[in-house]
Amino acid sequence: MEVALLSFSSSLSPLCHNRTLTLTPKSPNYPRHLTIRSAVSRSKKEETVETVKSHLENCHLLAAINYKGLTVKQFQDLRRTLPDTTKLVVAKNTLVFKAIEGTKWEALKPCMKGMNAWLFVQTDEIPSAIKPYRSFQKERKLEDNDFAGAVFEGKFYAPDNFKALETMPTRAEVYAKMLGALQSPAINLVSTLQAPAIEVIMVFKAYVKKLEDESNAA
Repeated sequence: MEVALLSFSSSLSPLCHNRTLTLTPKSPNYPRHLTIRSAVSRSKKEETVETVKSHLENCHLLAAINYKGLTVKQFQDLRRTLPDTTKLVVAKNTLVFKAIEGTKWEALKPCMKGMNAWLFVQTDEIPSAIKPYRSFQKERKLEDNDFAGAVFEGKFYAPDNFKALETMPTRAEVYAKMLGALQSPAINLVSTLQAPAIEVIMVFKAYVKKLEDESNAA
């Protein structure tokens, strides 16, 4: 809510000498341009929340990047390096949290501090989606502008855990691993099931997708 403070000198009226009148949006004399500006600001915030929600619809991973110190040109250059399946959005933490509150993405709450840009990865090829920023960060020597955290499959990944995301197998590697396990002795399948949980999930998701693709093609 915006408040206008209007001061009147004694030359206007002896009753207004050294007095300040406080006007709120409900006051009859509240400046109309301030009311409009407040409405526009509120509308932009609502628009930002809706934009975040729309990017989350097909999102596989949401990451926060500390963008403090980055210039507009650096942002433009970075956006040009990103694939079409990855969106970079600059938005206030409060607005992003409003959009993710009550969803699996709420696990990103530890990142709701500082200045963040938000990376929406809308593909299950996580390593290839993260790599462009890593390359940009290394090329521009932006060590301080690291990932602040990410959420994948409802789990929060702190910066120290990003290695697990960046080394995930590609879809082709997952297909090959699953097919190899199914066509080999049972001991290989057991070995696959004993792999880290994130890899097992990727393997089974890939296998299910393969069956669906084959069913649709039939």
